[in-house]
Amino acid sequence: MIALPIVGVSAADITIRSSQLSPQQKITRQIGAADARLSSSGYGSQPVYQSPDGQSVNPVKSNADQADSQSGNAKVDAATAAALPAGAHSITDDQAYVRFKTKYGLLDAPVRELKAADPLAAGIMDLTKGRYPAAPGEVMATNEFLRNADLHVGSRVQARDFDRDYVIVGAYDLPNELKTAQLNALPGTFLAAYTEALKRTGGHTYQEPLSYLVAVPGGFSWDMVKQANAKGVTVTSRAVLLHPPADADVPLYQTPDGRPNKYGSSSAERAAALAAAATVVGLAMLEICLLAGPAFAVGARRSRRQLGLVGANGGDRRHIRAVVLSGGLVIGAVAAVIGTVLGLLLTVVLRGTLENYVGKRFGGLTLRPAELVGIAALAVLTGLLAAIAPAFTASRQSVLASLTGRRGIRRANRVLPIVGLAAVLLGSGIAVFGALGTGTTLSVGIGSGVAELGVVALTPTLVGMFGRLGRWLPLSPRLALRDAVRNRGRTAPAVAAVLAAVAGTVAVATYAASSDRESRDAYQARSPMGVVSVTAYSDQGRDLGAIRAAIEKDYPVSGRADVSDLIAGKPNCDTDTGAVCGDVELQMPKANRCPLDDSAASDKLSVAQRRDLSRDWRCTRVNIPPPISVGSGVLVGGPAVLHALGIRDGDAEQALARGETVVFNKAYVDNGSLKVKIVTDNSKPVADGAEAVGPVKTVPVHLAAETVTQAYGVTAVMPAKAAAAAHINTTPIGSLFTTTRMPDSHERQALTGDLAKIASDAEVYLERGYTTQNNLVLLALSIFAGLVTVGAAGIATGLAQADAEPDLKTLAAIGAPPRVRRALSGFQCGAVAAMGVLLGSAAGILPAVGLRHTERRQEMKYYQQSVDSGFGAGPMLPHVPIVVPWGTLAALLVAVPLGATLLAALVTRSRSQLARRAEA
Repeated sequence: MIALPIVGVSAADITIRSSQLSPQQKITRQIGAADARLSSSGYGSQPVYQSPDGQSVNPVKSNADQADSQSGNAKVDAATAAALPAGAHSITDDQAYVRFKTKYGLLDAPVRELKAADPLAAGIMDLTKGRYPAAPGEVMATNEFLRNADLHVGSRVQARDFDRDYVIVGAYDLPNELKTAQLNALPGTFLAAYTEALKRTGGHTYQEPLSYLVAVPGGFSWDMVKQANAKGVTVTSRAVLLHPPADADVPLYQTPDGRPNKYGSSSAERAAALAAAATVVGLAMLEICLLAGPAFAVGARRSRRQLGLVGANGGDRRHIRAVVLSGGLVIGAVAAVIGTVLGLLLTVVLRGTLENYVGKRFGGLTLRPAELVGIAALAVLTGLLAAIAPAFTASRQSVLASLTGRRGIRRANRVLPIVGLAAVLLGSGIAVFGALGTGTTLSVGIGSGVAELGVVALTPTLVGMFGRLGRWLPLSPRLALRDAVRNRGRTAPAVAAVLAAVAGTVAVATYAASSDRESRDAYQARSPMGVVSVTAYSDQGRDLGAIRAAIEKDYPVSGRADVSDLIAGKPNCDTDTGAVCGDVELQMPKANRCPLDDSAASDKLSVAQRRDLSRDWRCTRVNIPPPISVGSGVLVGGPAVLHALGIRDGDAEQALARGETVVFNKAYVDNGSLKVKIVTDNSKPVADGAEAVGPVKTVPVHLAAETVTQAYGVTAVMPAKAAAAAHINTTPIGSLFTTTRMPDSHERQALTGDLAKIASDAEVYLERGYTTQNNLVLLALSIFAGLVTVGAAGIATGLAQADAEPDLKTLAAIGAPPRVRRALSGFQCGAVAAMGVLLGSAAGILPAVGLRHTERRQEMKYYQQSVDSGFGAGPMLPHVPIVVPWGTLAALLVAVPLGATLLAALVTRSRSQLARRAEA
């Protein structure tokens, strides 16, 4: 019991310390063995100021515009190359995002052109298998890429729209990004040819700015960094990172918007973190003491004859207390050693798993002797504290009672219930004040902890109250309950241990269930359940036909609605290629616009006016992601689109047949029509407050019935003939499929396989509704509470058997059947478990409710601030529900005590062992 938490704490300490990198290790993972990395600042060749770590960059001229950061921009690359110091040795580091073909479909991954075998790059990539690329047709891939693409060293890989393939000659990891899929090639062997191939097909790719890894004799000083900044280049320097300059020598810190933030870790935050840690450690020690205390009492009770012999031979109470306390010290020391060693072994064994989970390699196995000794000392202290109560109890027994096995007279403590009741009231008051008054989670946590300690102090009294239920119980459970009540010294600690464990479980379960309900209520479905949406944002929908056929083959499709998008220019136009693109915008009448959307007008409103407007229908918009996302919010299609959206409106279907556009948002209706602006060139800058210029098309509309409350983010459905009549261009964008039932796992796998053969980047989405993530958490909490409950109840049962051995022998002597012994032991264990679970369930609700009220208060505060500030339409009234996990409570209240009863009955021998006459 003592060693187990020490295993967890020591393993956590070693893991955290091992995951913390030294400054040298951090730098090596960024720039390898180089002295510095030089890269474009994003402002062309304009002078810039930078922070010593290179994370913050500002132009010297405040009105400077950011330049094109594309690696293909020759001016940007030339500016970076011009900043290289004379005589420096350098290698380039270039990267672009590429779409690769796999047997499953397409996989987006960056290709990095860095000569990984060069000594300057040592430490950036860890080669795990094979070798580095040595020829133009060779690449190496990260292990994550190989897993995702189901490839291996020796496989060949090919990018889409690129006629060359490359052989994978090695596998590697990025120490700081283990979950990153990436390929590495020699400089100039992939990206240039791939970019040219894309230009021929009208495609493009994003390339990051070209950077240089540089080695300079004597290191890259801060003065050299400032010289590079004067040419528009930022620098990550090893020498500067290890020995940063004073703030007075950093030009960026002398500007008003470049001053460093000195308030990242305030004393208040540190105090809160320290208080939270102290609370957790204190409650953990209390839990261990409550669990281990009865165990020491069992040992002391079973050793009462030996302790009596100590008294019979001249020993006084101090010697008896010293014997029991020494046992606690020895057990605590042994638990400390075993727990620390097991924690170290656990970290070593699970290191790879932990690294993969975190996504970063550890810097090495780091042991902090002072911290480990402190953790071990905590185990020794816990063992000593757990043995205090049994030591004093054993020392108060007379020598005659110890030698004869008599229990003597026990008197209840009259002060402890008063202290406990006061603690419950004080803690509840603090928690309520924190939840409803200050709104701080720390107050709720401290108050809940104090209240729980008060309930623990009240446990002996509460156990006595439970004894009144015995008159309605059968013989065996009545004897078990009365025995527990009469021997509260051993029953109360075990009940308190169960109480503490169950209270924590119920608190976390209640909070988790409430958060899950909040997430469920906030979930925004993209379409009705079972509807499949297909969206092709690129390649002009060239793969839509094949994808539609695959879905109809693999899924139980009952209907299909093909949709198009309104466009102003060419389909799939992209400004990154240098083309002139356009936009399609819906025009909202000024009378229907929310005044809060106009910052100039909103600034003139009073707080009261803003609060009133927040309840106005024009300012209560909710942004819901549509099944097929289009810029205008208008889907071009017929009545089948309404059916796919779950809308049954006969008038709307007739309106579409007549060529009218069905609108779901009345804010866009302008005297029975919908106005659509066609902006043919969106590359021209627009002044603040002005609107883009373009012709406005008018189409007749039909406003959907008020009974249609859910259109899944779609603003309007326009028939194709209405778009043609208004001379608005359209392009196929996707389809919506309705299904007769939810596709099962086999059907989904079949579709995945068929889509992989098509090798399309179109998005296929099946609306499956909200999926809870807390089932596993609640199950784990229930199992944990059950184990602690059974353990604590088992300890109390063992102590009860040690106390009741003479009574059991008397029952056997007068003819009681052997099963009475099993039944009595089982009900003794079940009584302790039931009392602890019932009290713990009641005590665990308080902190969860308090935390949820605190969150509700904070969210209401932020909501009110948003409304009062007039940040535009859209803030929704916070919804913070409180849900009691009845399933978890039922499992704790029924299954756990019943399981503890059956388990204790099964492991108890029916017949007692022979004993010496002196013990009988």
